[in-house]
Amino acid sequence: MSGQPMPCDKEELSTLFLFEKLSEEQLARLCRDGRVEQFEPGYLYHEGEPATCFYVLLHGTIVLSRRVGADDVEVTRSSERGVYAGAFQAYVQGPEHARYQGSARLAEPSRLFILPAETFAVIMRDWFPMAVHLLEGLFFGTQNTQRVVNQRERLLALGSLSAGLTHELNNPAAAAVRATSALRERVAGMRHKLGVIAAGPYRRDTLETLVGIQERTAEQVSKAAPLSPLEAADREDALADWLDEHGIADGWQLAPTFVQAGLGADWLDQVAAAVGEETLEGAVRWLNYTVETELLMNEIEDSTTRISQLVDAAKQYSQLDRAPFQVADMHELLDSTLTMLSGKIGPGVRIVREYDRSLPKIPAYPGELNQVWTNIIDNAVSAMAGEGTLTVRTALDRDQLLVEIRDTGPGVDPDIRDRIFDPFFTTKPVGEGTGLGLAISWRIIVNKHHGSLHVESVPGDTRFEVRLPTTAEPAHSPS
Repeated sequence: MSGQPMPCDKEELSTLFLFEKLSEEQLARLCRDGRVEQFEPGYLYHEGEPATCFYVLLHGTIVLSRRVGADDVEVTRSSERGVYAGAFQAYVQGPEHARYQGSARLAEPSRLFILPAETFAVIMRDWFPMAVHLLEGLFFGTQNTQRVVNQRERLLALGSLSAGLTHELNNPAAAAVRATSALRERVAGMRHKLGVIAAGPYRRDTLETLVGIQERTAEQVSKAAPLSPLEAADREDALADWLDEHGIADGWQLAPTFVQAGLGADWLDQVAAAVGEETLEGAVRWLNYTVETELLMNEIEDSTTRISQLVDAAKQYSQLDRAPFQVADMHELLDSTLTMLSGKIGPGVRIVREYDRSLPKIPAYPGELNQVWTNIIDNAVSAMAGEGTLTVRTALDRDQLLVEIRDTGPGVDPDIRDRIFDPFFTTKPVGEGTGLGLAISWRIIVNKHHGSLHVESVPGDTRFEVRLPTTAEPAHSPS
């Protein structure tokens, strides 16, 4: 926005707190290199645009804002003479790289002193070399510290998740190894029993019937529904009685396998009718091997499927093979985080998913959002001390996507609620928390995604609410 040129008065500049210590020569240079303009209400500049000017308010009202989603949220409003805005970091980053960190607008007709960014940078370095040197060190040191702190927090989270993932992977892997070893024994026994049957007094049509029963039995195993312990015990007793009545020794050892496969006395009646009493025991034991091998193969399949799911969840969580900024499915991110944290959550915490599956995918930094979900869920689980309900809800809140994570813990004390997003603030015992998780989460949501992070808490109901814009562009600067 351009304004109406006005005279530059060095005496007026000397009354401003920024320039009151300058010499006559320096004030004259400001008027020579700068300019004064009168502006009508409206925007001076917008966030993200190249920072070309340094503005100092002489008269009027200036409003500074930051972009959150599609809106400019007011940060400060001032009518004080001498307040400044614009390219005041040009001397650090260099005017060719500087961008406005927010937006500025005038709320009423206003008069401003303006210096081009290049001139401002030169004057700062000429007049305040030591101050600029110190400010540069502070600026870049703060940036570096923030990167190191963020990386450290991610490594701590990764270490915790890796331990949980290792435990989660170990269980199905060990189950698959045990089932494979047992399967080898059962197959060897089945081969032996098949040899015995082949040498026995079975007619061809009897063997064909028996093979047909074997095929139907294998199909039945895959369809078996789980039973309660009481139901299973009753059925085992009934099958054991049937086997004893038909002269099959140690029937109580065979009965649990048949019950687990969903087979009952009616199935045994079919076997008895097909082979006759004299060869019934051999046929039943052969079919027992069939059932055992099917059950073991089901166990191996379940275990390897679980391993595959965990690996997929880890891949989804880490986002190692994906672009940093992309269109993401929020439910996939939440589910992968819950899977990665399942070992830490424990059996005493009930997980409730209240997902609105009609929500659109949104542009985001998925890997960093997963870090946010990890921090919030980990805090919720710690607060509940292993017992309670964790609810993860998604919804559309006007034009924003809402993710709400709720726990039934003791709540956040009202006296510290305003401090929980401060760096290094933690309520955990020494050595158990860094105090950085929520601070980093706030920067990722607010600074990088232009969203909002809010907490509501009473004993038994703590809710962290994250709102994200459904449309966005990559952030210009790191969180």
